Formats: sequence, structure tokens, C-alpha cells
Amino acid sequence: MSPPRHVAVIDIGKTNAKLALVDLQRLEEIAVVTRPNAVLPGPPWPHFDTEGHWQFLLQALEEFHRLYGIDAISVTTHGASIVLLDKAGDLAAPVLDYEHSIPAEIASDYDRLRPPFERTGSPRLAGGLNVGAQLHYQFALDPDLHHRTRHIIGYPQYWGYRLTGAVANDVTSIGCHTDLWEPQEDRFSSLVADLGISGKMAPVRQSGEVLGTLLPGIAAATGLWPDTPVVCGIHDSNASLYPHLLAQTGPFSVVSTGTWVIVMAIGGSRPALDPHRDTLVNVNAMGNPVASARFMGGREFEIIQDGYPFAPSAQDVAEVLSRNIMLLPAVEPGTGPFQGQQMRWHGGFPQGQPPACGTGHRSVALSYYLALMTETCLELTGATGPTIVEGPFAQNPYFLAMLAAATGRPVLQSRTATGTSIGAALLCGGSGALLSPLPATAHGADATLSTYAANWKRLRSMVPPSNL
Repeated sequence: MSPPRHVAVIDIGKTNAKLALVDLQRLEEIAVVTRPNAVLPGPPWPHFDTEGHWQFLLQALEEFHRLYGIDAISVTTHGASIVLLDKAGDLAAPVLDYEHSIPAEIASDYDRLRPPFERTGSPRLAGGLNVGAQLHYQFALDPDLHHRTRHIIGYPQYWGYRLTGAVANDVTSIGCHTDLWEPQEDRFSSLVADLGISGKMAPVRQSGEVLGTLLPGIAAATGLWPDTPVVCGIHDSNASLYPHLLAQTGPFSVVSTGTWVIVMAIGGSRPALDPHRDTLVNVNAMGNPVASARFMGGREFEIIQDGYPFAPSAQDVAEVLSRNIMLLPAVEPGTGPFQGQQMRWHGGFPQGQPPACGTGHRSVALSYYLALMTETCLELTGATGPTIVEGPFAQNPYFLAMLAAATGRPVLQSRTATGTSIGAALLCGGSGALLSPLPATAHGADATLSTYAANWKRLRSMVPPSNL
């Protein structure tokens, strides 16, 4: 059976929600619509606008089908989110924003419950980044919620559930630092029983399995064929990884960039991971463990760039390198490999003064900082072989050049504008159209970049006492 031609991909990122229509024969997006993923205030807690997203998605599905035709639907979302359904199939509670702070007393109580890192591959993360911590917090804040909850499903599967009525979890989302899964054993962790939710967790399925076909009301509302298949869905970073699992041989790594920069090493040296440096074990679409590390690179880019245009010149590059103008970790100190350290500037005009907002010097130094943070993550995961960069940073030549110089290994650019949508669409088939990534174009002398990288690492290790 030939794969579908047009796959509608529901793609819910932390910053934006979108619907993309992917042509699987050309492996490109032919239509995209987006809306901001605004967080709504409580009560009972800050939460995602799921109903607003749903109305947006229904309208976009109808429009895409009318203009192009939709043959299948796939879903990809950010991790660290889970959905609780009541006995009627409605939300038992709003979907918690994972960045919401959990009171210290409740968090401390959770710490006594959670399984060790060696079992789950999940480090203890801030706020609700561990799904188990979310559940514990929600049950503590709303004592009736545990009783009201009939099914607990993954965030990608929530949208699939709205389309098909079928409940599930996918292996990539349940394996995304939830504390609920043991990647090496391919099973739920002891926390599921300790939280009293063993009978509530929906079955765990592979990302590419067909979840079901459209409910009659959805087919009528959108004009799609009732037998349109909807696949189970996938965590967004694993969606970026999936095309390369299909196409690559030998050790390699993928850097998925967006709000988060996620590094995933395939076939590397497998070092012991350090949970205090935001390393973790993800689970890929095939159900296999993947050594990973991450930091909020997209958020850091927005903070430092501050909305100004990104347009460095060759002279900016030369002056950043000659004057050792550096941004040192960490812009977002709550996550990443240098947690607890506060950002600082080195070099500049005069020494130690940050380059002004909107200058090319600031943009270049920021790009180099992001590349060197990424190199740190690659080192922590034992990555070897080429590095494939997905997402917005794949279009930043200064980031790519520094990453190549710092790692001493080939850096490749994905040919797809957005790896998440393409990867999610490929769950429906069509891998024969995959193109090999392209070598990154060098911007700057390798020796000069390597010297800058060595100096950055030296200064990075000299943490001021106030940062400790």
C-alpha cells in the first residue's frame, strides 16, 4: 500500500501551536498556519488554551482539506505535559503549564516518592518538567482530582483522542523525563503504582501505530473522509530525530533547536549521564533509549537578541574573535549543563561591557555561546560522528561554524525547514523521499574559531564565587 500524499501535522510547541500540511512525496510543508501558545491563568493553575487550539485546528483542517486534500493526520507536541480525562471523556483538569512553580513542601514530598535516575533516566527538573511531579502536585492541590480521573494520556494523544476517541500514550512522550517510565526495561516505573494511577494510565504504543480514524462529528465538521487515519503521535524532539533514524548509518547526533535545544546521541560512547547537568535518557520512536542533553537555547536567543534584527557583518565576526567578546553561561540558569550559574560577558568595548542590543557583535557572540553550549551537551552525551542540526539554528551560519570548530567533527544542516513536522509526517510512511543533510558552510577561520572555543571553555570553568 502506497503512503498517503498529504499529511496534516498538528504541531503544538511551547511557543506556538500550528497545523502544517506536509507533502510526503516532496517532503516539504505546502501550507502552515500558527497561533500563539498562550498560557491562561488559573484557577486552578496556569494552563494551556486547549479549547482555543482545538477550534483553531478544526478550522485549519477544514481549510487545508478543501484546498489540498488531507490523507492522514499525525501529531507532535512538546514534552513534559500530560492530560487527565474524566469518566465522560472531558478534561478532568486543565493541562498544567510545566513552567509553573510547584510549592517547596509539595516538591519535597514528591522527591521522596520519585524513583532514582538510574532507573528512569529522568533528572529532577524545575517546576513541572517531570510529569510525575505535575501529577503529584495536581492531586495534592485538588484532592478530588484523583477520583475524577479515568484516563491519563500523553499530550500528542490528547489531540488524537479529540479526533478519534481512542486513548493511548506514545513511548516517546512517556519516556520524556516523566519519572513514569524505565527506558532500559521498556515498562512503567514504580512511581505509577506509588501515585495510585496504574489503572488510569492508557496503553503505551509506538508512535507510528494508527490510533484510529475520525469520529463522525469531526469528519462532518472538517469535510475529511471518515476513514482518515490518525497515527499515535510523537514528542517533538523525537520527531526531529526520526527521519535520521530512517536514513543514517553509524554513530551520529541530532541537535533539535527551538525553544529548547535538545541533543540526542545515537551510537556514541555512552558515558554515565549526570542528572545535575540536564542530561537524560529519551526514548525514540522505535522504543529505544537515547542519551540526551538540553538547554533552553531558543529562549536564550530571544532574551539576548531582545527582538532586534539578526544581521552580523564579516567585520563583526572578526572583532568578536580578535577581542574575545564572549557570553558565558547561563542565560537561563534553571536548566541546562550549567544550572545555578549566572550569565556574564567577557571582552567588549570596554572590557567586560556587554555589546549593545542590536549590534552585530552581540549577535555573533550569542551565536557562538549557543554553539558552545551545544558542544557541551554533545560531550556530555558521548556523541561521535557527524552532528545534524534541525530547526532555526540550522539557518545560523555562525552557530554552525563554531559548532564544527568546537567539536572537530562534521556539522550538517537538515534540508527540511522544520524537522518536527516532517518527522511527524513520516510516521505515516514516505521515507523513500528522504534527502541527506548538507554540510554546513564555514564562516570564519577554523583555527581562530577553535582558539575562541578553547578560551570560552577556560573562562567558563572560572566561575566567579557569586555564581557558585
